[in-house]
Amino acid sequence: MSALMNTYGTRSITLVKGEGPYVWDDQNRRYFDAISGIAVCGLGYSHPAVTKAISAQAETLIHCSNLYLIEPQKKLGQILTEIAGMDEVFFSNSGAEANEAALKIARKFGQDRGISQPEVITAQHSFHGRTMATLSATGNDKVKQGFYPLLDGFTHVAYNDIDAIKSAMNENTVAVMVEPVQGEGGVNIPDEDYLIKLRELCDQNNCLLILDEIQSGNGRTGTYFAFEHQGIRPDVLTTAKGLGNGVPIGACLARGKAAKVLQPGNHGSTFGGNPLATSAGLAVIEAVNTPNMLNRVGELGDRILEGFTNQLQNCKHVHDIRGKGLMIGIELTHECSDLVNQARNKGWLINVTGGKVVRLLPPFIMTNEQADELVDDVSKLILAFTHS
Repeated sequence: MSALMNTYGTRSITLVKGEGPYVWDDQNRRYFDAISGIAVCGLGYSHPAVTKAISAQAETLIHCSNLYLIEPQKKLGQILTEIAGMDEVFFSNSGAEANEAALKIARKFGQDRGISQPEVITAQHSFHGRTMATLSATGNDKVKQGFYPLLDGFTHVAYNDIDAIKSAMNENTVAVMVEPVQGEGGVNIPDEDYLIKLRELCDQNNCLLILDEIQSGNGRTGTYFAFEHQGIRPDVLTTAKGLGNGVPIGACLARGKAAKVLQPGNHGSTFGGNPLATSAGLAVIEAVNTPNMLNRVGELGDRILEGFTNQLQNCKHVHDIRGKGLMIGIELTHECSDLVNQARNKGWLINVTGGKVVRLLPPFIMTNEQADELVDDVSKLILAFTHS
């Protein structure tokens, strides 16, 4: 009997090593990881530059308290804020913690303005984390069951609906928090002008625009951050997952009026931004934030989307095929969770979210041939599944 809490259900394979886009189990069977450890390992496994950075840092200093300056943290903060067009950054260990920091900024921003009951508007079908605050912000009732009462101060409205946000705004609204692309919600992609209109609306109402790029950031959509596609900037930005390519690290960035909200004593972290994590982050950014790599993500995404569209266009059980860069969703008309097991038996690691959406988050380093093979094999699985 395992001593591990059963929070992940039955786990049928044990992974022991990885290289490039592949992982191997303890029976030496190879799998192509088409979800990159859930949008984490965009550079694949055992990436030479990341491995070198981690090894070198481990030989000198793995951890140092944030009571002292940490050189790789300082460097990563400078580079990350420059890429995002933000002013300052707080480093955490995870995406949930980054979003906690963002929500604390929003609440204190409101309290500093004399709003005693600050409210944050978030979207239905969103996912912002599993801590009590981020769970409260999340617009998915299923993951909240058993954890009530949650925190007050959150209003959930329809995603990609500006009028719904306008209607929800009142004198206590301090922020709007959304994902530029909803990942856990089913790879939901808003209209091209959605973020632009959100930016305008927040400016008009002196509210913070918080963008959760835990999953969509770090090159996943073909720009370093997804909001760059629209040419706007948020007041607060969160990211994690792909920033460390497997080393736990999160970041909450802020600019302008949001950047100075938190002061000494307001927030902190024991491990956040330690030398090992930030050294990994530096290596990841150097590898990802290049025109060649980002363009490649966009090209691969287009290739995969076109392939699935061609092969599945006549399947009446496929409701929609959508994607942005290497965030791809294939929505079926009925529950399809068993496709995860069927794909694994064929050597592919995929994910189904929301019960009906096949979610693919493949690594940036895959070849055209591997992309085509992914499309062919997953299409065959979907066609066989829907016709069974």
